Amino acid sequence: MQGRLELISGGATLLADARIRLLEAIDEQGSISRAAPLVPLSYKGAWDAIEAMNNLSTESLVERSTGGRHGGGAVLTAHGRRMVELYRAMEGECQLALARLLSRGMEGADSDAGAFACFLRNMALRTSARNQFLCTVVSLEPTDVDVLLHLSLDGDQPLSVLVTQASVERLGIREGMSLMVLVKASAVGLGRRAPVARSDQNTLWGTVTGIIEGAQRCEVTVQVGAHRFITAVLTASDAQRVQPEVGERLCALFSPSSPLVSL
Repeated sequence: MQGRLELISGGATLLADARIRLLEAIDEQGSISRAAPLVPLSYKGAWDAIEAMNNLSTESLVERSTGGRHGGGAVLTAHGRRMVELYRAMEGECQLALARLLSRGMEGADSDAGAFACFLRNMALRTSARNQFLCTVVSLEPTDVDVLLHLSLDGDQPLSVLVTQASVERLGIREGMSLMVLVKASAVGLGRRAPVARSDQNTLWGTVTGIIEGAQRCEVTVQVGAHRFITAVLTASDAQRVQPEVGERLCALFSPSSPLVSL
């Protein structure tokens, strides 16, 4: 895991990774037009960044150069080089601090450092799935081909997810570890009562907090815990059948074969 350093001056960003790389490219290329594509930035974007940095700094970081065999260009000032060196030094120290924090955090998921490390990993995950839940593996139930994962959400809400044996081995899934469960909104259904005598559905009871109605589909958000929400996208016919209303209690349902899991 890698952290990014951002330096603020007067409430605005002075130096960040892309701007530092721009300054380094200018120092190497001696030209904004040649440096910008290396970041990558447009020529105008590069100049806008340079003007912003110069405006926020006590001294200019970049200056135009004139003359020479290739005509005009741009150069880093001595102050600009010092700022780049300072940024890289601070970035290195921050990365070391993050590495130490995460190494301590891995020793115990219940520690503050462990919780922070888990939070950082989860925030870094980008996916199209609207619903993402951090769960703990309670047990694994092998079948002929697949493995049914019995999970716990928030320590008391049971969930089940069906994955292949190969996925279990590849991800190293075991009891007690944390997994991110990803469920597409279109895979979530809504009902006024839980299925009777059915173990092949995950059920999360909650209160409807938002409804967005469209011509073909309806998006419904249900609060299923103190800070947990699940979103369902229903077809027009399903929405007409359920007729959800804000404030009413409904059951969100999804099959154990619907979710994906991620570490």
